[in-house]
Amino acid sequence: MSYIGAAKSPVGCVFCDAVTGTDDRRHLVLLRRAQAFLILNLYPYAAGHVMAVLNRHVGALTDVTPGEMSDLMQLVTIAITAITAEYRAEGFNVGINQGRVAGAGILDHLHVHVVPRWNGDNNFMSVVGDARVIPESPETTFDRLKGRLVG
Repeated sequence: MSYIGAAKSPVGCVFCDAVTGTDDRRHLVLLRRAQAFLILNLYPYAAGHVMAVLNRHVGALTDVTPGEMSDLMQLVTIAITAITAEYRAEGFNVGINQGRVAGAGILDHLHVHVVPRWNGDNNFMSVVGDARVIPESPETTFDRLKGRLVG
């Protein structure tokens, strides 16, 4: 409840803040690459919901370089491996919401969602109940995944 009560609307770009920040735990940055990084979703659809994010502030896939795309997809693969090991995920939704009408919550800074799924999970809650079920704090998820990440 302290997590929910403390939630504030971000000012500026949270991803740009994470790129330049020096406290990865505070920004929930799990792993960095030359052109992208892996970060926990502060408002997850499921425990272990992470995002691979470009370092560069760009919002369209058509503006992404091959090197940036390579780093993004490497981080997605690393995340799937770590989440599978730690949470025993049975599947994943991996995707990009480009533009507000497509559901992008953070416009103009491209990121790839990696959402773990389990048979019979509660993913419908966000759609039907306009609510999210968060089984653990972001700090707990950070600690669990950080120990699993390699590469």
